[in-house]
Amino acid sequence: MNYTVIIEESEDGWGAYAPDLPGCMASAASREEVVTLIREAIKFHLEGLREQGEPIPEPHCQSEIIQVDAA
Repeated sequence: MNYTVIIEESEDGWGAYAPDLPGCMASAASREEVVTLIREAIKFHLEGLREQGEPIPEPHCQSEIIQVDAA
């Protein structure tokens, strides 16, 4: 499955979350590390849902980069 992940830079490092999987997030000092950690967090999240007999959410979120003139 392919889940959309939002990656954000902050003053303290990087954060990431998967909108289709509430509560599934990660933070790290670098972008590369946060990508690795969110991948692991998604796997862990899905394993937990399976173990609890919960359904695995279908991916619904999409992303698009929109270019606008900054006037």
